[in-house]
Amino acid sequence: MSSAGTRSRRGQRVAAATRPVARVWVDVALAHLDRPFDYQVPADLDGEVVAGCRVRVRFAGRLVDGFVDERVATSEHPGRLGWIERAVSAEPALSSQVSILARAVADRCAGTMSDVLRLAVPPRHARVEAEPARAASARPDRPEATGWQRYPRGEAFLGALHDGRAAHACWQALPGEDWPTRLAEAAVTAAASGRGALLVVPDYRDCARVRAACAALAGDDAVVTLAADLGPAERYRRWLAVRRGAVRIVVGTRAAAFAPVAGLGLAVLWDDGDDLHAEPRAPYPHARLVLGQRGASEGAALLMAGFARSAETQLSVESGWTHEITANREAVRAAAPRVTAIGEDDRQLARDPTARAARLPAVAFEAARAALGRDEPVLIQVPRRGYVPALACARCRTPARCRRCAGPLALASRGGAAGSPSCRWCGAAEGGYRCAACGSRRLRAVAVGAGRTAEELGRAFPGVTVRTSGGGAVLDAVPGRAALVVATPGAEPAGHYGAALLLDAAALLARPDLRAAEEALRRWMTAAAMVRPAADGGRVIVVADSGLATVQALVRWDPAGHAAAELAARREVGLPPATRMAAVDGPPAVLAGIAETADLPGELLGPVPLPVRGDAGDGEWERLLVRVDRAEGMALATALADLQARRSARKEPDAVRVALDPVSV
Repeated sequence: MSSAGTRSRRGQRVAAATRPVARVWVDVALAHLDRPFDYQVPADLDGEVVAGCRVRVRFAGRLVDGFVDERVATSEHPGRLGWIERAVSAEPALSSQVSILARAVADRCAGTMSDVLRLAVPPRHARVEAEPARAASARPDRPEATGWQRYPRGEAFLGALHDGRAAHACWQALPGEDWPTRLAEAAVTAAASGRGALLVVPDYRDCARVRAACAALAGDDAVVTLAADLGPAERYRRWLAVRRGAVRIVVGTRAAAFAPVAGLGLAVLWDDGDDLHAEPRAPYPHARLVLGQRGASEGAALLMAGFARSAETQLSVESGWTHEITANREAVRAAAPRVTAIGEDDRQLARDPTARAARLPAVAFEAARAALGRDEPVLIQVPRRGYVPALACARCRTPARCRRCAGPLALASRGGAAGSPSCRWCGAAEGGYRCAACGSRRLRAVAVGAGRTAEELGRAFPGVTVRTSGGGAVLDAVPGRAALVVATPGAEPAGHYGAALLLDAAALLARPDLRAAEEALRRWMTAAAMVRPAADGGRVIVVADSGLATVQALVRWDPAGHAAAELAARREVGLPPATRMAAVDGPPAVLAGIAETADLPGELLGPVPLPVRGDAGDGEWERLLVRVDRAEGMALATALADLQARRSARKEPDAVRVALDPVSV
């Protein structure tokens, strides 16, 4: 730093000759300091301090990291400016597009720029940065994409992609659709026009399938995968290839939503209702929000896709922001399996009077036997993992709790048989259980998990292979021969099944969650979409009352109708996404003060106690909900950001969590 060329005769530093001021986003997560700060650029760092590079600056007496936002000629700060101490790297890691996006996401989510930049830019890996730059991939040819012809507006959307128009669409995939290939065709169409494509999917298995489909059309060098399970070196290597413009197509999970794709032409979000798209770290942005903001700010086309449809996507369709890409009803009926619910006709109940109470009614056994007889696999979807994940007193039905931490007791399988009860939270064995309500020592199963289900099916179908998928062992695919595959939602192996049995529907529908019905239909459709068409004998048995609206939507294969009804019901009672809602979590005394003194727009609901796990150790917390009309969404975000800034400036000791449009209300 102290070379002779950068200091005057008196030993003072000399500023750069041109644009000597750098505006820096300092890595300080204090809400009242959420703005760029001006620093002087030393002459010896003039060539290294460029817009987007990492630097070290002195802030409040200590060295901290930061990103250079821009270089300017003068500063509006009236006082004396500090100096940039060191240029960590001349690599412009923060592009102008991502900087604008991060600021917009922070404003929309009532967060800080530093928190969003931690999500958007991965940590530096010096050795990888010093490696030779990856050669740019060649522009691929436009694919034929004949699969989109089954959708009346599909070819028009691809035409818009090739012409570089910012089309916004909602694609409803047909049952049995090879959706990774369809998404790859859209991405390669955008790449063929010289623009980039970004595809965000829920998990690593979907990443692998979509990446393989893209590589088959555009070549292996034209696509990279960005996911959290990559090591730091490999992730940074791939991210640098994207930042430098060497790769046109990016596939990844929610972290990839911020990928610095050059000339973004298409942003795709598959299955936007999946909870994995919601970031669990502050300021909790959803991938839907990030990609929607990118489409607006970068002029990119946007495609929301899936077998089911969320209420948020339905709102975008009804508002005209996106347009539907759906097949006609004849194509849907030809592709869909036959879906049967419990009690759909009197003959079913006459043949099996206990069908409504049975966990596996006769109609489910018949569908499984028929598929196995054709040497086809059968998918059994079970909502819960484990063996017996919930226990209760056999006499009074009081939920069984651990004496140590008050966590729920469960049974784990030990060598194919039930083991002793243990706590699901702390893992302690509960050998001497006694009911606190009635004193009984006997337990009964309240819920049955995938392990116990596989055991029961193995006895019911002797000689048939039974495989489980879920938890720590998730299968990627199953061979196309007779087998019983027991899977938890989201862990269904890819394949073409002869039948699917959707068990324990009440466990999904009865959850105390705003999105319970929407989530149940999404999980059911994901499983049912892998079943062969009805013309080929494909059957789906949903063990639920046929009179339920969610079950009827599955029977008719009508996700759009279900989403429209769900949105209308939420409008009637003022729930998201018809309104904007924020959750403010904190200690009761703090929330009481906020409710009384904070100038928050809209309606305050609560506060209500939050469930606290016995081993959490963070004390009693409550939740205060703030509800406003959608038109006041930015006003609410601004008010919450100001609230956090005031608390930060006053150095309030108690923590408060703020989340706009929380995933779970």
